[in-house]
Amino acid sequence: MIRINYIKLFTIYIFSLLYLIIGIKHFQDPGPFLSIMPKIIPEYSHKFLVYLSGFFEIYFGILILFKEERKFGSWGLIALLICVFPANLYLLFSEAARESFSLSIGNSEPIRQIDALIRIPFQIPLILCAYWYTIENPKKWFSYVCIVLFIPTIYYFITL
Repeated sequence: MIRINYIKLFTIYIFSLLYLIIGIKHFQDPGPFLSIMPKIIPEYSHKFLVYLSGFFEIYFGILILFKEERKFGSWGLIALLICVFPANLYLLFSEAARESFSLSIGNSEPIRQIDALIRIPFQIPLILCAYWYTIENPKKWFSYVCIVLFIPTIYYFITL
């Protein structure tokens, strides 16, 4: 039987890779991220904040690879996920954001509100897994919960 620690390490590598890819996308194609910036945030800071969040996704995504830095990187990811959560809410509640987001990724049809709603709960497993990485000897039940949540979360983000 595969030990839980090996599965945990596997999820760390996968999430690290995904955070690196998404972080790089913030710099290569900031359009989708700019399109979901809440209007309450001054427009002159949108591009800076998109680049800043991309930088931290890369930075924390790399840090979780190293055991000595994993706790710091994981707490950083938790903070980052909380900070960018308003963008997901804005996408959910703003038709203009959904239209702009769709155009920025090359879709002529705006994403549906239900699709934006489906994105929201996936923040929970991302935060739970990042928290899991901060714990050296987690309870078995918590590890199993994170492993079970990891699978649909990865599937969802890969199929975006």
